[in-house]
Amino acid sequence: MAAQSVIKEDFEALLMDSFMENEPLEGTVVKGRVVAIEKDLAIIDVGLKTEGRIALKEFGQAGRDGTIKVGSEVEVYVDRVENAMGEAVLSREKARREESWVKLEEMYNANQRVEGVIFNQVKGGFTVDLEGAVAFLPRSQVDIRPIRDIGPLMNVPQPFQILKMDKRRGNIVVSRRAILEESRAEQRSEIVQQLEEGQVVDGVVKNITDYGAFVDLGGIDGLLHVTDIAWRRVNHPSEVLSIGETIKVQIVRINHESHRISLGMKQLQADPWDGIAAKYPVGAKFTGRVTNITDYGAFVELEPGIEGLIHVSEMSWTKKNVHPGKIVSTSQEVEVMVLEVDPDKRRISLGLKQTLANPWEVFADKYPVGATVEGEVKNKTEFGLFIGLDGDVDGMVHLSDLDWQKPGEQALEEYNRGDMVKAKVLDVDVEKERISLGIKQLATDTAEAAPGDGIRKNAVVTGTVTEVNEGGIEVRISDTDISAFIRRADLSRDRNDQRPERFSKGEKVDARVTQYDRKTGRIQLSIKALEIAEEKEAVAAYGSSDSGASLGDILGAALKGRGEN
Repeated sequence: MAAQSVIKEDFEALLMDSFMENEPLEGTVVKGRVVAIEKDLAIIDVGLKTEGRIALKEFGQAGRDGTIKVGSEVEVYVDRVENAMGEAVLSREKARREESWVKLEEMYNANQRVEGVIFNQVKGGFTVDLEGAVAFLPRSQVDIRPIRDIGPLMNVPQPFQILKMDKRRGNIVVSRRAILEESRAEQRSEIVQQLEEGQVVDGVVKNITDYGAFVDLGGIDGLLHVTDIAWRRVNHPSEVLSIGETIKVQIVRINHESHRISLGMKQLQADPWDGIAAKYPVGAKFTGRVTNITDYGAFVELEPGIEGLIHVSEMSWTKKNVHPGKIVSTSQEVEVMVLEVDPDKRRISLGLKQTLANPWEVFADKYPVGATVEGEVKNKTEFGLFIGLDGDVDGMVHLSDLDWQKPGEQALEEYNRGDMVKAKVLDVDVEKERISLGIKQLATDTAEAAPGDGIRKNAVVTGTVTEVNEGGIEVRISDTDISAFIRRADLSRDRNDQRPERFSKGEKVDARVTQYDRKTGRIQLSIKALEIAEEKEAVAAYGSSDSGASLGDILGAALKGRGEN
């Protein structure tokens, strides 16, 4: 019984040793010994009940050159302790991969570069051998710029940066671009340290955009903005530069933190704005070329690098609300006058209309007051008619100057846009660009034949209100056929009483003649002027403030005196 008990304990011990030895081996890397070589296979003993077989090619160069021999110690991966044939399933390839994973994880955690070989192309990128571990290299991570032919990079040992590792899934993602960008940054930093603002260097035009050109300064790019290419206006850099061209530039500004470099070409040339005020004095005329047209005006190049602006208000005497593009065109040669020069702001204000004759002055010379003109009715308003005249100017016929007999509003209804009419020139104001015309003045001047022949300036007349509108009242002077218009501002000295609606048709009003031109028949009346004149007369006749009498007493006495007379 004792012997049986000992045998039983020995068997249990051996069984436990077997479990302890075999179970942990699967999925691990262990050391084994080559016990035999059969054709292209190596028989490996790893201390299990049976040996395993591994193809010699899994040992790489060592397997091919015969350095693997009986007795050699090798590390292998135990896939399974025993397969269906009773043999251990071993792998040298998986062992190398496990070794690589451990090493790669250490390098990944330390943010170190790894060396690998691009050996195959797959969807979306390439596969890289990292000493046994296979990694994925996305196409976007191959280089800083897209590469059409990756052939020269295949099967060549080179550094990579590990971006991501997932051992459970067996995924490794690497980047070659990160290595290049880091090297480039180091190179850029070194080059930037050697450059200084104001330095003149040679560069090669690398790329052209709408806003400028990128210039290679020998390992680092600088931006040549379109406004720094030339002193003159450059609409697009391709007008001056071409890719691959070698140019001389000046370093305008360096940002040592971002390594951005601003370049300039025009800085190498003399500044055309120096002494600009003496070169282009105010009032002088020059010929230039229209380079750009905007809603607010047109830019004119006087010389390369010098542009002035013709504001829309300075383009035409008569075309007030017209787009500049309808007056001038790009590349057109025009004569302009210098209106203002600001060297500090680099601005020159130009005038186009100032080089042309003022049509208002031309009209005044050609058609003096009293002359007869003919034109087309351009517009009808509540105040009268606008007539188109020679020189593309307009004249206005006020309601009160349409007809001797009819009220202004009634006479206005007889005219339509497009009608050709004749009128007499009553007044020309060149400064305000206004021409006053009269149609009724071409008819018989009833003022000369009427009983009221004694009408003169400053005379007091009585009139009957014939029309009331927002701008004033129309009156007909008693005992005559003369009609006159009293403006709203002339209805009373008191602003509160300057309301046309307080008058009614048929009402009698007294007013003073403030203007009367017997030649043109034009007459202006003012109730306000009469009130002021009466007040002055009352003060002169009945006393002054020095006598102690109030203004009310004086006016009361004046009115009483008028009643007694």
